[in-house]
Amino acid sequence: MRRIHDMLAVMLLTAFSLLASCTKVDTENSFANTSAGNFAALWTIMDEHYCFFDYKNSEFGLDWDQVYDKYQEYVYEGMGDMALFEVLSSMLSELRDGHVNLYGPYDVSRNWSWKEDYPANYSEEVRDGYLGTDYKIASTGYFYQVLPDNIGYMTIESFSNAISDSKLDAMLHYLCFCNGLIIDIRNNGGGNLDIAEQVASRFTNEKVLTGYTKYKNGPGHNDFSDPVANYVEPAMSNLRWQKPVALLTNRGCFSSANDFTVKMKEMPMVTVFGDRTGGGGGLPMSSELPNGWSVRFSSAPSYDKDMNDIEGGVDPDVFVSMTDSDRLQGIDTIIEAAREWINGLITN
Repeated sequence: MRRIHDMLAVMLLTAFSLLASCTKVDTENSFANTSAGNFAALWTIMDEHYCFFDYKNSEFGLDWDQVYDKYQEYVYEGMGDMALFEVLSSMLSELRDGHVNLYGPYDVSRNWSWKEDYPANYSEEVRDGYLGTDYKIASTGYFYQVLPDNIGYMTIESFSNAISDSKLDAMLHYLCFCNGLIIDIRNNGGGNLDIAEQVASRFTNEKVLTGYTKYKNGPGHNDFSDPVANYVEPAMSNLRWQKPVALLTNRGCFSSANDFTVKMKEMPMVTVFGDRTGGGGGLPMSSELPNGWSVRFSSAPSYDKDMNDIEGGVDPDVFVSMTDSDRLQGIDTIIEAAREWINGLITN
């Protein structure tokens, strides 16, 4: 089996932290700026720093050494940049990881199989029918409305969009007389873990263990730290939600939206409806190839409180699929299931 024996010297510029959405790893340029050199650099960066080799092997039989053997045959001196980019992108796609990207001057490689291979279970057009035209806007992507049966409905389209504590206060104050709350994060592709935790902190009155993270501490595939516990502290504000919450998820929930789901499942009075999330349970980091292209990759695996890996997604408490017949009538099957659950709690 062919292996690369050159060691890539690595210096971490900042400590690993789940509070960062992406951390950069600077590497000593020990590879030549040639087609072969860039290929070797990329394979080695991933070999020494990517965190899900064992998980991917157990899920679909990934063998990273075999990936090297397969793709190095396509690399030759004098090949054009576009051809090299295609080879390197194809090699990275073997990982089937939405947090793995190669950034070139004219394209960004990506893998969206985590959502493209599954039913959408979401229609923005149907969702907008529930919001109406008089919905409130707390911040970009944070929309909220009171449904006719006095249930609050809130969307969070991305955790890339910051929201102030004062706006969270205003939103919860407006909804506080509702019998329950639906939080819709379907198709939320992630963003900043800080923001996700900021929102989650409004749904607990005490410190809650929500999961663990391991960090790479060596170049071997299994060189990890002991698990580090992750907690959510209650928000400093006294405006915290105390009534039933239905969290709506689908395969479009990725990265910090996946992490948000893990956190919310541990909160009192929260039930998750919909489909399994899209995953993305690794903290992204980045490095650079000799030719200046950058690569992003998963570096630190996250787990739920029972040490289940969340890279492949998080199951809802109640599986619900959006039916075509409902969608054609402007009905969201998943929203209706959440409303039925909340109304059932009220009547009982």
